Amino acid sequence: MAEMTVSTTAPPRIAVLGAGVGGLATAGFLRRAGLPSTVYEQAPLLTEVGAGVLVAPNAARQLRRLKVLDVFRERAVRLDTGWEFRRWQDGTVLSSEDLSAACERLYGEHTYTAHRADLLTALMSSVPDDSVRHGHECIGLDHEGDALRLHFTHGRQAAADVVIGADGVHSVVRRTLFGTSPATYSGLCAFRALVPAERAPRFARRPAQTLWIGPGHHLVHYPVSAGALVNLVAIAPAGDFTVESWAATATVAEFLAEFDGWDQRLTDLISAAGTPGRWALLDRAPLSRWSEAGVTLLGDAAHPMLPFLAQGAAQTIEDAAVLARCLAAGIDDPPAALRRYEQLRLPRTTRLQSVSRDRAHSNHLPDGTEQQARDKAYARQDPLVANGWIYAYDPDAELGDSEAAQE
Repeated sequence: MAEMTVSTTAPPRIAVLGAGVGGLATAGFLRRAGLPSTVYEQAPLLTEVGAGVLVAPNAARQLRRLKVLDVFRERAVRLDTGWEFRRWQDGTVLSSEDLSAACERLYGEHTYTAHRADLLTALMSSVPDDSVRHGHECIGLDHEGDALRLHFTHGRQAAADVVIGADGVHSVVRRTLFGTSPATYSGLCAFRALVPAERAPRFARRPAQTLWIGPGHHLVHYPVSAGALVNLVAIAPAGDFTVESWAATATVAEFLAEFDGWDQRLTDLISAAGTPGRWALLDRAPLSRWSEAGVTLLGDAAHPMLPFLAQGAAQTIEDAAVLARCLAAGIDDPPAALRRYEQLRLPRTTRLQSVSRDRAHSNHLPDGTEQQARDKAYARQDPLVANGWIYAYDPDAELGDSEAAQE
């Protein structure tokens, strides 16, 4: 499909805060819609922070539409098996999905895993290098007549007509619009680690997304970086640990202690990890609105969600696709376009926030009657079909046939 073109009205000055998945996807989709933007990123360089990410069909379709899927697949791993639930004690498979046979047939795309840096590299290929300003840490935002004024460290400023806050869970834009969002302590923390493939057990090198579930804990692993690494993400009780930061670390011994008594294959995998990251999972209630005048939020800044559905990056990419389309269609009235974007996206992301939160309970059941009933239910269900409402999402349907026809 050809991308929508905008009217002859002079395009607004669009500032995107954050050069993560959301910011780069937004800039890429805006460019394809004929709208230039400038991305402001506080980090001096694009780095490999963040480890692994799962890209489900709903996100892969948008990467294809952005013309970056081929670049992404150069380093991504296409999964043959997904949602492979295993019992913590002995690795018994409770449920799994043959993605190689069903995923593309059902949803039009495959499911992939990747290092976050490789996803960023693919998204960056859709954005002109000179439109990204690194080393720009935003510290404030205010109105200046009909325009908006961004304030950065070191006294730098920039003017814009539209500001898109893709600046993450600690968003300056969200705080400016709506104040500090109170966080609820979930009582859980996440460990992240990467294991070189040559040090990982064979079962962990398969093109599979595997989830080990047990009392109070679960652990997910899958290959990334063209199979060179195995990504681990584990959820455990946090105790008094409350640091919510990518930079916080733990030791392998602390990681192992959380999974003492679990299947030896799993603890062998943990033992091969380098320095694990560790951060507290803080829960935030959904916002009732994201936009005000010419300013809006996107991704984690708008709807931070617990990681139990592996949809954080996918929802951010969906946001970017819909936002760009709304702005292109509403070039003459950007505030109205931002309100429409919010109205289209907020119900879906709010539902996903809720469902993801609920998944923590079922994953962490203690052994007993409820756990046995859960395991039997997992054995009967088809995870790929059960998640169809997530994977089959079509922004064209949300935006209406008249606009889709222009693509």
